[in-house]
Amino acid sequence: MKAVTKRESGRALRLAAVAVCAAALAAPAAAQGNTTQAKPAQAKNTQANAAPGSNPIIRDKFTADPAPLVVGDTLYLYVGHDEAQRDEMFNMREWLVYSTKDMKTWTDHGPIMHVKDFKWAKADAWASQAIEKNGKFYFYAAVEHDGTHPGKAIAVAVSDKPTGPFRDARGSALVTNAMTPKGTHSWEDIDPTVFTDDDGTTWLAWGNRQCYIAKLKPNMTEIDGPIREITPPHFEEGPWLHKRGKMYYLTYASLDRTTQRDEHVSYSTAPSIEGPWTHRGLLTGSGKYSFTIHPGIVQFKDNWYLFLHNATLAIGDMNGAIGRRAVTVEHLQYNPDGTMKTVVQTEAGITVPPPR
Repeated sequence: MKAVTKRESGRALRLAAVAVCAAALAAPAAAQGNTTQAKPAQAKNTQANAAPGSNPIIRDKFTADPAPLVVGDTLYLYVGHDEAQRDEMFNMREWLVYSTKDMKTWTDHGPIMHVKDFKWAKADAWASQAIEKNGKFYFYAAVEHDGTHPGKAIAVAVSDKPTGPFRDARGSALVTNAMTPKGTHSWEDIDPTVFTDDDGTTWLAWGNRQCYIAKLKPNMTEIDGPIREITPPHFEEGPWLHKRGKMYYLTYASLDRTTQRDEHVSYSTAPSIEGPWTHRGLLTGSGKYSFTIHPGIVQFKDNWYLFLHNATLAIGDMNGAIGRRAVTVEHLQYNPDGTMKTVVQTEAGITVPPPR
């Protein structure tokens, strides 16, 4: 990512000073989209009187970067735990997992890993995704590497159960910053998404400002072949791969710096995981009060869902903020041609049936 310009991206602000961040949030509203809005000075309890299934879906902790996984009749949701205090932007040390059978009642399984469980990593339990293969569960996550390989990196852990315990599957990073030398900044190797195609081949995509994709070996812990760049228009971060019918989808946090201040969600489609990718435009606007957003898409019990995050949750005297986000979920529907219908983010979430 290039140096601070008129409009910094969400992840760039992670590394900027708090003063820079405050200045960005005070900037004039963007011409388009659901931009960051002023919030009440006094936090309130947003847990009271919330209908099961309404947004945000997790109300006792600040959570971000949702990654759903369906196993049988259960949906597991992997999230990062935002622990930022006062003016901190991000303080993420562990990953949590929740489960549901009805999309309304969620069971907290507690932390599944701490960033220190990767001995070679020093900080930042950022976005993750888990996948099942060969009777095991593989967990891919973005972390800050120690000084031996400076910059962001992607880790992989393994477990016999979706709720863990997970352990470092390699003892080293799967992807380091040195493996993508054409990138423009040291935090481009973040936000992994993992997808297994119908032929059994598993693919890993990731990135910030540049979007990369590579095949994984059957052992799920090594890159198999070259790393390719597939950056779609306005790509910022948070890619998510999925397939419906014969169509492949690459959904991601996007930022048009000419018209937007906060990240939105856009997507592209392709007839093959290897492309060519066709840009389809916006899927939804920005998360309320949040300049970052992160999509996670899944089919569960014949319905499709889009998981996101915003910053509307307040717990005690702590308002949602840059480093205090909250996971949400909305119905996702498709047009006859396979494109996805625009999603409007709501407080009601899935308590209201999708339009027919």
